Amino acid sequence: MRARPALALLLIAAALPHVCRADEVVDTSYVTSVGEKVLRIECTVPLSLNETWKLFSTAEGLKKWIAPVASIDLRVGGQILTNYDKTKSLQDPGTIELPILNYLDAQMMTLKVKLNDQFPAKVRREASHLQEIIQLRADSAGQTHIISSMIGWGIGTDWDKAYKFFAAGNAWTYRQLVSNAQK
Repeated sequence: MRARPALALLLIAAALPHVCRADEVVDTSYVTSVGEKVLRIECTVPLSLNETWKLFSTAEGLKKWIAPVASIDLRVGGQILTNYDKTKSLQDPGTIELPILNYLDAQMMTLKVKLNDQFPAKVRREASHLQEIIQLRADSAGQTHIISSMIGWGIGTDWDKAYKFFAAGNAWTYRQLVSNAQK
């Protein structure tokens, strides 16, 4: 059951720019006007736009904050491969594959989220629209504001569990980025 006043306030709040301290990761998730969930995480890093882009667009950058084993083929149709286990290779089970749908240098990147076998088969079959949109914006202090939005969620208990998994995981991952950017 959705309360219209609460939904209206949520939509208004989502439209306003959120300002994060450089040490803060904020969940600004919301539901669209047509009822679709948007899992949105925002943070600001004390790095220039170009320095921040390198953290997203190079294997060396990805290894600093996302996973110890990583590679990227930065092009439309390319992909990011990561494995959180530093003793494994990118060919081993557990490797995460994120096809690159599009990008604009130092501005944004859209990744197709491919669910692995830790998610129920029904959710994996229905996940064809699940994506992460990463936006980078320079601020007047020379820092970079990052907005990560995951869209394309399905409906049901298993999807709710997947959403909660990514809400916690994405917040943790972006806290790693902020922490490593401050070093």
